[in-house]
Amino acid sequence: MRWFPRAVSSFRRGGDEVLPSPNIWYYQQAYEVENRAQDVGDDIWKVLAGARDWSGADVLDIGCGDGFHLPRFAATARSVLGIEPHEPLVRDAKRRVGELPNVEVRQGRAQRLPVPDAAFDVVHARTAYFFGPGCEPGLREAERVLRPGGTLLIVDLDVASEPYGRWMRLDLPDYDPPGVEKFFARQGFDCRKVMTRWLFEDAAAMEAVLKIEFSAPVAAKAIAEVRRLNEVSSGAGARQVTLPVGYRVHTRTKPTGLVVPGHSVSSADASSGVGSSASPRMP
Repeated sequence: MRWFPRAVSSFRRGGDEVLPSPNIWYYQQAYEVENRAQDVGDDIWKVLAGARDWSGADVLDIGCGDGFHLPRFAATARSVLGIEPHEPLVRDAKRRVGELPNVEVRQGRAQRLPVPDAAFDVVHARTAYFFGPGCEPGLREAERVLRPGGTLLIVDLDVASEPYGRWMRLDLPDYDPPGVEKFFARQGFDCRKVMTRWLFEDAAAMEAVLKIEFSAPVAAKAIAEVRRLNEVSSGAGARQVTLPVGYRVHTRTKPTGLVVPGHSVSSADASSGVGSSASPRMP
């Protein structure tokens, strides 16, 4: 995912700034192609399910975008709530899940979730917290809304992996993958690295996705490398293209019978619902 260089510093100032995502906010059609291409072997979903079974549970998906993952949770969960800051995506998410009686979508930001304390068994955030240090406000909110014994599941891209992580590092020369892993470890998370496979219908779909995820020079390098890996010529017709992409799955379970001072904001503030606020979904 492509990121704003100012992202981490803004969260260190208090985490209230709206940070537009330059992919799904502006290229939603291409992002849908990306979502459909990702993790075709369900490797991430298997790790998530192994960490916490959400059957019959109340699930919160933070930074849900246009709701792509909500139906997957809704298939077995008791209830699912998606939170997303960008109003057009909220509208499209509601349209996607309109026929699902156990799913709701609200506009809001991760740093001040419009939900009461201890309301969920599972909180999920995918490619939303991967910037590491500076995301503490969102982590505190996730802890607040979890019930004792509830689990926080964070999925981010493994910037140390090859080849996708290498392309990310070209765009983010100051990013410190080991430092981010140490940050999550200090926050009490377990981490499991997962290598997945993206599958595109053809080279054109692959190119459209990589062009919204990387700067133009890096995207050109990535596209050429994926073509070589798949032995796809520039003039090739419809042919499926694969790409290995590494992720990290961070998991943390809230202790039972223990209240951690400073890990909650007031229910009144949290339930007010600030529509124009941003979740920490990073570009």
